[in-house]
Amino acid sequence: MFELRKLLIYVRKVEFLCFLLSGFYRLKIGYASDQSFEQITTLNVGFLVSKIDHDVMAATGAILILLSLLPLYHLFLSHEHTPYPSTKSSKQPDSQLSDYKNNKSQSHIDPTKPFKTSITTLKMNHVEHITYDMVMITLSISLIVLGIILFLACKKKPVESEETLPVKLCARAYPLMEVDAVTDGFNHRRIIGQGRLGTVYAGTLEKEELVAVKRIHPVLVLSNAGFGFSSVLKWLSLAQHPNIVPIIGFSEAPGERVILMEFVHMASLDFYLHQNQDGASLLDWNKRFRIAAGAARGLQYLHEVVAPNIIHGCVKSSNILIDVNFCARICDYGLNFLAPVEKRGLVGYVDDEYWSERRGGAATKESDVYGLGVVLLELLTGKGCEGGLLVKWALPLIKETSFSELLDPRLVIPSDMKPLVRLAKVASACVGNSRKCRPSVAQVATILNNLETEVCLSSPTMM
Repeated sequence: MFELRKLLIYVRKVEFLCFLLSGFYRLKIGYASDQSFEQITTLNVGFLVSKIDHDVMAATGAILILLSLLPLYHLFLSHEHTPYPSTKSSKQPDSQLSDYKNNKSQSHIDPTKPFKTSITTLKMNHVEHITYDMVMITLSISLIVLGIILFLACKKKPVESEETLPVKLCARAYPLMEVDAVTDGFNHRRIIGQGRLGTVYAGTLEKEELVAVKRIHPVLVLSNAGFGFSSVLKWLSLAQHPNIVPIIGFSEAPGERVILMEFVHMASLDFYLHQNQDGASLLDWNKRFRIAAGAARGLQYLHEVVAPNIIHGCVKSSNILIDVNFCARICDYGLNFLAPVEKRGLVGYVDDEYWSERRGGAATKESDVYGLGVVLLELLTGKGCEGGLLVKWALPLIKETSFSELLDPRLVIPSDMKPLVRLAKVASACVGNSRKCRPSVAQVATILNNLETEVCLSSPTMM
């Protein structure tokens, strides 16, 4: 009984360690948000959250393996000094009677009564020893397995790939005075764009980091004075994907709302297609397929990966920026709450259901897919949305397969028309069906990704 009592004390001491280091936690590999991008491991144990270096975790696993040998060593010692009780090793009645005769005061055996061997006691001792051995062996095996898992999981650090993005904290709240200094007092010379939500300025943060500073129109600020601007921006800033423009920070003050975003060094898709004379020729068919697939991937990330999902609310060519690698970067996502019923800039890019009285101008995933379909038509035709006229003009041509009239006349029609025909059918499915029959952005992204790969591997005739 004394051995079992010591065992229980030992097990209780180890129990807390096993609770912290066993199956009650999740290992989450990530990267710190500082400039060193130090690799860390997040350890979630219910209420407990701690960040431990990989090397420390690997060392912990090795230590656990060593600790697992202690119960086995303790078991070996117990066997060495306290063998299992058995009837062979127990004193026989004659020897016990002899002890009684030699020293009556030290014996509890009454020779006048029939002598009985305590078989029950022997069996109990045997069971206790077996239980002791089983517990010690199980504990050792558990510690060995746990140590191996920790050692293998943390010793080999994952290599950061080109597409790996750092784990990002929510957007930083900037004082308005600091934002004012970044933009030289919102100098008109720093204006790089204007839209339905506000004016965009080029700003310079510390270490010469360029940022795009969107100053929300005062009218929209006053109409949403009581809305949780900072809460929404912190949530939106958690979105991280190669095909979206991340939100860096924000600033709010009486009558002012400002959003800081990553600076994209080139211009919008709308600029290259409809405003720049050389933009259309710069965007050949290969690049247009790449832009279409990238925009779909970015929208799919917002719709299906971010939790809770983000509905863009205003998918259009001016909200798709093109970087130096001609990759599509979606911006202004989730900001529709600032102007839910503002028609300027939305007409033609949302379906008729968007303006229905029942919905009251509510953006949905289906309305985002409609806007993406309009963007695909712009890539195919080179024409602007024109307040919804593009859809009415293009759908009959797609149905009649009149692609010579449909496609952008500024580009050479390729010899292999199959990818363009499929792209036109995808665009038609996005804008030509009701919301119930409209494809999801995941379905659209899958088709466009396949088309992008097919076009890139095809002959140079698609150029």
